[in-house]
Amino acid sequence: MTQWAEREREKGSEVLPLHFRSCVFAANAVTSSEWRLVMGGCCAGGCLRVEPGSLGGSVGVEGLMLLATAQQRGTPSPLHHLPHHQHGQTEKQIEVHSVKIDCKVASRFAHTVMTSTALNKANVSQEVFFEVELPKTAFITNFSMEIDGQIFTGEVKEKEKAKKQYETAVSSGQTAGLVKKMEKFSVSVNIAAHSNVTFALTYEELLQRRFGKYEIMIRVKPKQLVQQFQSRPQIVADIYEPQSIDFLDINATFITNELLPLVEKTVTDKTAHVSFSPTLDQQRKCPDCDGTLIDGDFFITYDVKRDQGIGDIQIVNGYFVHFFAPADLPRLPKNVVFVIDRSGSMHGNKIKQTKEALVTILDDLSEEDHFGLVTFDDKIEFWRPSLSKATPHNVKEAKQFVRSITARQMTDINGAVMHAVDMLTTAKENNSLPASSASMIILLTDGEPTAGEDHLPTIQENVRKAIDGQMSLFCLGFGYDVDYPFLDVMAKQNDGLARRIYEASDATLQLQDFYEEVASPLLLEVHLHYLGNAVNSLTNSYFRQLFNGSEVVVAGQVNDFKADNILIEVFAQGLEEEFVVNGLASTEEWAVMFPDEEYIFGDFTERLWAYLTIQQLLDKRDKCACEESENITSEALELSLKYNFVTPLTSMVVTKPQTEENPEDAVIADKLTEDMDFDADAIGLQGQAYPALILAADGDPHFIIELPDQDDALCFNINDKPGTIFNLVTDPLTGFVVNGQTIGDKKMISGSTTHTYFGHFGIIHEEFGIRVMVTTREITVSEQGKQKTILWSEMSSVKGVNMDLQVTKDRSLTVSLRNSVKFVIILHKVWKEHPYHQDYLGFYTLDSHLLSQRVHGVIGQFFHGVNFEVSSLVEGQDPDKPDATMFVKGHTLKVTRLCSN
Repeated sequence: MTQWAEREREKGSEVLPLHFRSCVFAANAVTSSEWRLVMGGCCAGGCLRVEPGSLGGSVGVEGLMLLATAQQRGTPSPLHHLPHHQHGQTEKQIEVHSVKIDCKVASRFAHTVMTSTALNKANVSQEVFFEVELPKTAFITNFSMEIDGQIFTGEVKEKEKAKKQYETAVSSGQTAGLVKKMEKFSVSVNIAAHSNVTFALTYEELLQRRFGKYEIMIRVKPKQLVQQFQSRPQIVADIYEPQSIDFLDINATFITNELLPLVEKTVTDKTAHVSFSPTLDQQRKCPDCDGTLIDGDFFITYDVKRDQGIGDIQIVNGYFVHFFAPADLPRLPKNVVFVIDRSGSMHGNKIKQTKEALVTILDDLSEEDHFGLVTFDDKIEFWRPSLSKATPHNVKEAKQFVRSITARQMTDINGAVMHAVDMLTTAKENNSLPASSASMIILLTDGEPTAGEDHLPTIQENVRKAIDGQMSLFCLGFGYDVDYPFLDVMAKQNDGLARRIYEASDATLQLQDFYEEVASPLLLEVHLHYLGNAVNSLTNSYFRQLFNGSEVVVAGQVNDFKADNILIEVFAQGLEEEFVVNGLASTEEWAVMFPDEEYIFGDFTERLWAYLTIQQLLDKRDKCACEESENITSEALELSLKYNFVTPLTSMVVTKPQTEENPEDAVIADKLTEDMDFDADAIGLQGQAYPALILAADGDPHFIIELPDQDDALCFNINDKPGTIFNLVTDPLTGFVVNGQTIGDKKMISGSTTHTYFGHFGIIHEEFGIRVMVTTREITVSEQGKQKTILWSEMSSVKGVNMDLQVTKDRSLTVSLRNSVKFVIILHKVWKEHPYHQDYLGFYTLDSHLLSQRVHGVIGQFFHGVNFEVSSLVEGQDPDKPDATMFVKGHTLKVTRLCSN
C-alpha cells in the first residue's frame, strides 16, 4: 500500500488500496513528460500507463487514476471490498470462499464470531480487506488471521504498550495489526498468489432491551457471491433464555420471497435456533448474474416472559446476573422541557426536521404530562415562562410556536439549560406537578457554545449543581459539528444519556425514536437490595427511573460459591404508592436446563459482570472529579486486560513473525468509536451519500474526485518540488478560494522519487470576510477582522455569523459556510521518530454543488462533472497489462493497464 493509504488505515478511515503513484492533467497542472493513468486502483481495479509525449504540446502531468467501485464506500461487512482483477474474458480475482456469522446468546449476553475465508486466484499477490461494523456497545475479545496454515492471534494490551509494540514491530520489519476501540473494525493483509487467508473476529455485548424487545443485528455485505454457503451456513444464532422466550421474529433488508424459505427458525420454551444458508444460485440477483442479493442487515428480535415479581436471576460458578423489568405497570406522568437550538448553523434541513419531530412529539404527550419549550441562540426565549399541562388546547398553541422557530445567531447552551432547570424547579416548589412524576430536560443542539458561558467544563459543572439530582438531562447532538463527548458527559452527570442524530433524510424519525424511549416512565428511584451479605462486587444497583420497554440489569459475585439462592428486595416509587417486591431468587442449574450446552461459551455470567463493570467504570470516569479518575481508570484497565476486552483503554496487537517485507506494509485493524467514526462519515469516507461530488486533496495520490453517477473516482498527483503552491478551488462569483502548499519528506532516500504532500492550506471567502490558514501545527481563523489561533492539540470551536468551525483534537477541522460549501481538513499524524515522513494535511469538500458553474482550479474544475471514455483495449507487452486509449477533456491518451478492474 502507499504511505497515504497506510496512514489512512491508521486513522480508521476507509481507504483506496493503491500500490502505485499516479497523477492527472488539470487546468493548472504542471508540465511533465510522462503520464500514468490508473483505472480501478491496483487490486481494487486497474491501472493504465500513458505513453510519453502523447499529449503533444498541451499542459500535462504524470498520470490519471480512475478508482472503480471495488472500493466504493458501502457499509463494511465480514469480507467487504475484496479487490479483484478482470482482464477481458479471463477473470483472476479474490474469491470469497466462505462467510460465517455464529452468534450465541445466553441470558441476553451475546458472543459473536465472524469468520471469512478468501482465496487469491491471481498469479500475483494481492491485498485482502476484512471489514466489519460492530455494535457500538460491543467489546472485541479476539481476532486471528490464518495465512498459509499459520495462525496469528491478537493480544490485548494497555493502549500505550500496544502502540509501542506496534511501532517496534513496524520499525524492525515485521507486519503488525493494531486493533483500537473504535466503531468499525478493519484489517488488510497481502496474500500470495493462489493462497488463502481466514479472518476470525470475536466480540461480546449485553443485548439492551428497547421498545420491549432485544435485537441482534448482523450486517452482511460480501459484495460478491460466496462459494460455500450451502455447506457452511452464513448466519447461525442460538439463543438460551432461562426466563422462557415470549416471541422471536426474523427480518432482513435483503430478504425476497425466494430467499424467505431459506430462513429457518426453531423455538422451544427456553431456546431458539436461527439459520440462513443460501446456495450459490440462490444468492444471484438473476440466473446469469454474478451480483449477489445478500447485501444488507439481518435482524433477530425477541423478548422473554415476565411477571410482577423480582425478575430473573442466573447464578453460574460464583457470579450472578439479575434482570428486572416487571410487566403491566401503569405509566407515570412526566414533566419535560424541550430546549431547542435555533442558532444559525441549524438553518435549512436541520431546523425543518427538528420542527417536524417536535410537532409529532407534542401530539404524543399525555394530558397528565406537563411541558415547556425553550429556544435559544445568543438569546433565550420561551413559549411560556412556566410549564403547561398537555391539554389539547395547549398542545395546539405549542405546535404553532414550534412552526414559527427560525435559525438565527450564536449558541448559548449554558443559559438555555439553566432556564429549563429553573422552570422545572419552580414548578416543583409551587406544587404544580403531580407528586409521582418524572422530570426531564431534552436538549437538542448542533454545535458548541459560542455565546454566554462557553467553557465546557464550567457549563457541565453549572448544570450538575443546578439539577442536583432532581431531574434527568437527555442530550441530542445533531450533525457533524457537535461536540458529542461534551454532551455525553453532561448527560451522564445528570442521570440521562446522549444520542447522536445523523444528518439524513430520516433525522425526524431518529428524534421521534429517541423520545419514544423516554416517553413512558414506569418507576422512579429504583433500588435493588441483596440481603444477608450474600453478594459482593455489585454493578450499579440504583437507577433513577425505569422506562417502559427497557430493563434494569445488575451483576455481581456470590460470597458463598455454592449458594443457589439470594434474598432480594426491590424498592421504587410507582404511580400512586411505593413499589415493593421481595423474594428468594432460586435458580435451576444451567446444566439441567440446557444439558447439551454447558455454559454455552464459558462462564458467561462472569464475563457479563466484567463487561457491565467496565462500562460503568468508564461512565463514572467521565463524570467524576479529577482526583478519582486515575483509580477508576486503573480498575477498568485491569478488568479489560484480565478478560481480554478491547475497550477505550486497551488495544489488540497482531504481530506476524519477522519477514523481509517492507515495514511500511504494516497491517492496521481498527474498530472506531462513535465520535471518530462520525468524523470519517463527515468527510465521505465511510458510506455517507451526497448528491454531488466529494473532492479531496490529500496524501499520495494528492487528489481524489468521486464520480457517484459513474461509480468511479479520479485520483491524481501533480509532482513538483516542495513549496509549490497550487490553486485548488476558485469560485469568482462568491470569492471562495482554496490554495495548498506542498511539503516533502524530512530527507531524501538516495535514488528515490521525491514525494510531496500538502502541509499548508489557505482558504478565503471574500463575500463573508473569512480567512482560514491551516498548517500541521495550528489553525488561524478570522471573520470580519476578528482573529483566533487554535492548536491542533486542542478541542475547540468557533461559531460566527456566516461560519461554524470545529476542531477535533489531533484529527480534523470542519468548516461550514452559511448557505455555501462545507469542507473538512484532516491532520495525518506520523510517528514523530519516523526517519523520512512528517505530518501532513488532507482537504475534503462536501456540498460542492453549492458552488457556481464558473468554479475552477485543480479540483474545482471537476465540481460539475467530467466525462471520459476508455476504448481500443489490446494486448500489451505484458499479457496481464493490456494497452488502451482514453479520451478525456479533449485529450486522447495512450495508456497501459497495470492491473484491471
